Amino acid sequence: MRSIAGTRPFFSSLKKLTPIARQPPRYFRFYSQSRMASITVHNSLKPGPPVPFVPKTDGKISWYACGPTTYDLSHLGHARNYLSNDIIRRIFQDYFGYEVNFVMNYTDVDDKIIIKARRQRLLDLEKEKSYTPEQLRELVSKAFQAYAQSNLPLLVTQGQPELDENNYQARKDAAYGQVLAGGALSGEGRPGDAEAKIKMHLNNMDSAAKSLQTSSGFDGAEDILLPYLDSLYKETIDTSDQTIFTDLTQRMEKAFNDDMAALNVLEPTTVTRVTEYVPQIVSFVEQIIQKGFAYEADGSVYFDIGAFEKAGNTYARLRPESRNDKALQEEGEGSLSKSSGGQKKRDADFALWKRSKPGEPYWPSPWGQGRPGWHIECSVMASDKLGDNMDIHSGGIDLAFPHHDNELAQSEAFFHQCGKGEHTWVNYFLHMGHLSIAGSKMSKSLKNFQTIQDALATTYTARNMRIVFLMGRWNDGVEISGDMRKQADNWENTVDNFFTNIKAKLAEVDAPTDGVKYLSLTGAGNSLIEDLEQAKKDLDAALRNSFDTPGAMQVILRLVRNANIYMNDKAKSSNLQPVEAVARWVTKIVGIFGLDATAKPPYDGLGWGSSSATAAADIDPQTAIKHYAAAYEKVKADVQSLHLSASSIQSALEHSPDAEFAEVEKSGEKDVEKLALPYLRATSRLRDELRAVVPTLASEPQIKQAVLALSDRIRDYDLTDLGVQLDDQTDKPSLIKFVPAAKLIAAREEKASQLAEKAKQKEEARKAREKAEEEKWAKAKVAPQDMFKNDPKYTEWDADGLPTKLAEGGEPVPKSQAKKLKKDWDRQKKLHEEYLAKFGGKA
Repeated sequence: MRSIAGTRPFFSSLKKLTPIARQPPRYFRFYSQSRMASITVHNSLKPGPPVPFVPKTDGKISWYACGPTTYDLSHLGHARNYLSNDIIRRIFQDYFGYEVNFVMNYTDVDDKIIIKARRQRLLDLEKEKSYTPEQLRELVSKAFQAYAQSNLPLLVTQGQPELDENNYQARKDAAYGQVLAGGALSGEGRPGDAEAKIKMHLNNMDSAAKSLQTSSGFDGAEDILLPYLDSLYKETIDTSDQTIFTDLTQRMEKAFNDDMAALNVLEPTTVTRVTEYVPQIVSFVEQIIQKGFAYEADGSVYFDIGAFEKAGNTYARLRPESRNDKALQEEGEGSLSKSSGGQKKRDADFALWKRSKPGEPYWPSPWGQGRPGWHIECSVMASDKLGDNMDIHSGGIDLAFPHHDNELAQSEAFFHQCGKGEHTWVNYFLHMGHLSIAGSKMSKSLKNFQTIQDALATTYTARNMRIVFLMGRWNDGVEISGDMRKQADNWENTVDNFFTNIKAKLAEVDAPTDGVKYLSLTGAGNSLIEDLEQAKKDLDAALRNSFDTPGAMQVILRLVRNANIYMNDKAKSSNLQPVEAVARWVTKIVGIFGLDATAKPPYDGLGWGSSSATAAADIDPQTAIKHYAAAYEKVKADVQSLHLSASSIQSALEHSPDAEFAEVEKSGEKDVEKLALPYLRATSRLRDELRAVVPTLASEPQIKQAVLALSDRIRDYDLTDLGVQLDDQTDKPSLIKFVPAAKLIAAREEKASQLAEKAKQKEEARKAREKAEEEKWAKAKVAPQDMFKNDPKYTEWDADGLPTKLAEGGEPVPKSQAKKLKKDWDRQKKLHEEYLAKFGGKA
């Protein structure tokens, strides 16, 4: 190993990936210039109601956020954390006008990284070996038993026969049936993380048992083989080849960055990585030792909590109730540190530097080959970038103890000065509420998660996911439910439809869409303008109240609904300026919230971006509108082929949209919607004229049908496929709306499916009626005198064919039964007479 001085031995050849994001200018100061005193925030350092937010420097915020441990793909729980951070950051920057220095780290040295990378390497090496089927089966069987012993002890209780794939199912049901049925292992209370972990382990065992039953070898058994192979061969891995770890961390870091870009999360101002800070970490630890707050034990260095508190400092200030929680302490130390060999003074003391064991990465230090502890990295990197005191530190609530409490302790120890009291390293600690599933925290270790990649590919859009989290308080826990998703969908659809409608109406009257210059509070629109001014005040109050985004979202929804009522009021709708003012303000706010990935500060547009209407300065206007122009030419040709003589049709055909488009192009316009409007208006006009001549074609049914079919095709296919919706209006031209093509096509297909289902049900009903009719007349064909003759229950009948004697016992038919038979005979007589009347004596 090379000397530590001036080197980065772990990532010596790593390409620099640190992005530097340009700080947006401070555009918005909406109401009060005394923003410093009026913003409050929930501060985990001061439990209770929100406290006033006062940054160190007027107009500037220093902020450190705990970033990802790059060992696996990010899931929705991570999205919850990073989107919440992003929303608050955007509000600070783009609403209140602060300049935010946002620093985030990547944890690229960690027990989880070591374990995953090492186990995967061991599995790859194992797969290269030449195993006979019997040998491979023996290997999987041993791993199967070892996994159960370590993780599911109730499967292997003493005195039972050896566990195998054949008796596994019965034992699983007996030992863990209650958990699988949704209960708690103890039989009391609600299931939680412990039960989720049991289910995860059982899933791994299920897969392995199936693999053994089908002799599938490695397939299906990898999850149980990984820890088993690690227990056998972990010390054989040559960790001088650091690519075993860097290949994983670099790949996962890129995946994380791709996820954040897909979610429209702003890049950090600066990013840091543990592997680039090892020399600084060593120096940091040395100073803590020198101050008497840490000690070395067998190559590891531990923080001395007793000495720290004896010097007048407070430990576990975030979660004092958790300071003696051994499970959390062990989790904070990492699964590889349970047998580190060092003799700690007390169990709660935590590692600043860990002696590396065989199979682990290592760096030189005064205490021997080792690696940084988990908590120390953030103290060193945050202090390097932000100094001895920062405004904000943030992270998920699950990090509060021990990670953040240990960060605070070791940082305050580093900056401690005798006789000057406790050092304040962080002014405001913001903890994002975690995401849960069925009462359990969403977690990689529990495997109860959906990756961000999968979520965006299947169940969410980036906007929809952000709306879901905006609907909840950033510091509250969230359990996503069907009702929550429905609420978010309704909010998005309401706002989206509002934007679509106002843009269409403004385009219809050729209203200027570069902003509302002046609005009077008198006249038809004064009530809506008053609603807008009140909404601004209400939203401002919500955001100043610890970023109350649920309240802000309700403010927006109420205002949009009021604007919709105004638009639908024929007495008022001629004056669109108040509605446009509302739309532009809502556009600004949703832009600030990050709900429009195409928008940039100061968010002065109208509406949010869509795939069909994204301003694209680098696209040639002729290229941008070619599909719209082609649709117009196709419709024009089809209308001409009908040879309609109406003067209105001929006038519409003679009108060319090319000149209007040329004027728009000449103006320098790059918005695809505005560029396309000349061709869409011309197409819509042709369709409107077709619909207008339909009443005059009563004597020409074939032409009438062709006109109606073409009119429907233009609306439902030609324009729908381009992401354009036409709304028919009485005595007015159709309203042109830009709607994502996928949404329109899905609606078209749903309508077609409903019509097909309706037609299917109608046909089935017709067939059922026909069958019933056939059965009715088949029955009616039988004369009443013959209806009982072939019934084996009877042996004698009277002249009318009514039974008189039972076959069983030769007894006469009882009077009650004879009475019922007579009623049946009378009904059949009436039915047979109907048959004879309808069909005569036909067979």
